[in-house]
Amino acid sequence: MVIISVRKLREFWQQAGREDAEQALRAWYDLVEQEDWSGPADVKRFDRKASFVGERVVFNIRGNRYRLIVLVLYDCRTVLIRWIGTHAEYDELDVGGV
Repeated sequence: MVIISVRKLREFWQQAGREDAEQALRAWYDLVEQEDWSGPADVKRFDRKASFVGERVVFNIRGNRYRLIVLVLYDCRTVLIRWIGTHAEYDELDVGGV
């Protein structure tokens, strides 16, 4: 899969107090980059804990401390990073608007 944009991930883990997310986000990125998802079933095979909210996919990162929201464009094998934040920040978020 092509992942756009790793910059959002990097900016997140460079924030004070969020450095602990770097290793988990790099691992997620490296694994997803090797995937070839053609539909939601492929995402669930990759991560059975992934959640689907409308067109978005929510991944738990670092033991559910962080949440990562992506939009997967299956037809062009692309993953768009939409949002990354703490679980508490996610609870306050309108996922459909991300």
